[in-house]
Amino acid sequence: MPELPEVECARQVVDRALHRTIVGVDDTDEFVCRPHAPGDLQRALKGGQLVAAHRRGKSIWCDMVDAGGDPGPALGIHLGMGGRIVVTGPAGTASGGDPVPVSGKAIWNRFVLRFDDGGELRLFDKRRLGRVRLDPAIDALGPDAAEISRADFRTRVGRGTAPLKARLLDQATLAGVGNLLADETLWRARLAPTRRAGSLSVEELDELRRVLRAAIRRAILRGGVHTGDLIEHRRPGGHCPRCGAELVRATIGSRTTWWCPAEQQ
Repeated sequence: MPELPEVECARQVVDRALHRTIVGVDDTDEFVCRPHAPGDLQRALKGGQLVAAHRRGKSIWCDMVDAGGDPGPALGIHLGMGGRIVVTGPAGTASGGDPVPVSGKAIWNRFVLRFDDGGELRLFDKRRLGRVRLDPAIDALGPDAAEISRADFRTRVGRGTAPLKARLLDQATLAGVGNLLADETLWRARLAPTRRAGSLSVEELDELRRVLRAAIRRAILRGGVHTGDLIEHRRPGGHCPRCGAELVRATIGSRTTWWCPAEQQ
């Protein structure tokens, strides 16, 4: 499932769709566009422009203005398990960025905005698990993992008896950390995912925040969390790429978790 770095890459792709007039909308996929009925999104978006693309955790939303320049509803996009954003340039020319091809079965383009210059924004999703909706609710999400302040991180993460990994995965605590990013970050910070979150010292929490933010920046630059140093070793018989100890596997926070028993305490 896309995590914060992949979603940030997608948000950057959406940036290329800004300030282009929308002349058509394909919102006929009732599952992806629920609870809106076919035609609802077209009526709300046609003639307007996307003017800013935002992200918190794994959620993207775009500010809009209508044809008269007045604020319109926000357009929310969630990638689901395997969705991608594809933006084409004028008259369908490639616009770069996201590696997903702009061609493919038309049915995999679950939602499409068409612009007056001939280009498009597409939600490309073979598995049909993405979501598009107006004025998405994001208030239940915690602060973004890439932007959370030191004080907020200490208060939100360093509390309670839950395992540290489960706390990192809680989107109401911290938005954007998924299974792979959590394992990579805890391995880099040399912290056991089983530790009680409230047992970390202030110094350990500050270091964990620093390592998390660095892991996010690195993953964005490399194209996703799958590029982390630990990730390819998360398998039976896998070994720590630092010390060579065999990795341990367990289920924590309902997710399969791997860590180095020699270094992560």
